[in-house]
Amino acid sequence: MKLIVGLGNIGEQYQNTRHNLGFNCLDYYAYKHNLTFKEEKKLKCFLINFNLNGEKIVMIKPTTYMNLSGEAVSLVVNYYKINISDILVICDDLDSPVGRVRLRDKGASGGHNGLKNIILHLGTADFKRIKIGIGRDKLIDVASYVLSHFKDEEKNLINEAIKEVEMAVEEFILDVPFNKIASKYSK
Repeated sequence: MKLIVGLGNIGEQYQNTRHNLGFNCLDYYAYKHNLTFKEEKKLKCFLINFNLNGEKIVMIKPTTYMNLSGEAVSLVVNYYKINISDILVICDDLDSPVGRVRLRDKGASGGHNGLKNIILHLGTADFKRIKIGIGRDKLIDVASYVLSHFKDEEKNLINEAIKEVEMAVEEFILDVPFNKIASKYSK
């Protein structure tokens, strides 16, 4: 069983903001595969579960807001008894150029509060992740920047990155070795 987590914030005001790239990636995957998220209040998330090639897949978008994402992730991990090695988290990356996709098989939070909270709740940083660059604007405070929308000239880069992430997720689900996925999709 595999768990794919998209990080973001719930609510209309956060839709399509830089910080919601994890949600956007899972929404795109769901759209491409004709899947629908359902709210699971006891698990603090919107959830899809399906089977692909005999593998059970769970995808979640936490409803806890970004900084408490670990609550939902740990609830789902414990409920479904998912191995840490079968978790993939998708999030934005403030320290990479807009649209740059990076895959890591483990690591620190890099200052990302959603990742920090997941590490806290799981007790380990040894889960896989896909990070999508959102760039940084030193003239805008970080909180305001991550909650801003992409500029028109950035949207094509982001749309291409979301498509790449969808393909990387598909390969993760199909048990392609993660180092091969990372070398193929990390820019």
